[in-house]
Amino acid sequence: MQGFHIPAAPPLYTNTFLLISDAGHAVVIDPAAEVHSYDEILKQHNATLTTILCTHGHYDHVGSAAALKAEWNAALYCEKADLAGDRMYPLSAADCGYTEGEQIAVDELRFTAWHTPGHTPGSVVLLCGEHLFCGDTLFAGSIGRTDLEGGSSAQMADSLRKLAQLPIPRETQVLPGHGEFSTFGAELDDNYYIRSALRGGNDIF
Repeated sequence: MQGFHIPAAPPLYTNTFLLISDAGHAVVIDPAAEVHSYDEILKQHNATLTTILCTHGHYDHVGSAAALKAEWNAALYCEKADLAGDRMYPLSAADCGYTEGEQIAVDELRFTAWHTPGHTPGSVVLLCGEHLFCGDTLFAGSIGRTDLEGGSSAQMADSLRKLAQLPIPRETQVLPGHGEFSTFGAELDDNYYIRSALRGGNDIF
């Protein structure tokens, strides 16, 4: 497997990722960068984009999803709850949503999905090997906003409690939708919002 971190344009600098399997099949996670940013890497590595995984449907995470799907005929995953087709949630359709705990396989790549509503109703996190793609559920030392349309502080607290109890090794890399990377163990130990949720708080702000 080869992995690439492709930050989207300022001012949001959304973290997006491109993974290429040993057989040359590619997965884009949160396609927010320009289409050519992905196409150039795919061409360089003679890879074919087969799968697009959206951790949630906000505009700053799905900007290239429709164009990439059309160009490559790739399968697009996004939860139905985040398919409003409006300014905040621009996607109106996807091929698939996520089943709790399901594995999405692309050759040797295995993505396990868990629902983590709070930032949006359809937020998920995706574990692939030693990499946890968190979208805007979990940041290094923080969490995503819950005061936007569809957000819920109480749901976020529930999601953080669930996330903390999942069988994820402490050394797993936390790859959030914005900001710096971390490890799962560091977030369990030092993230104020996770610690507050584990103490039973439902209003984590």
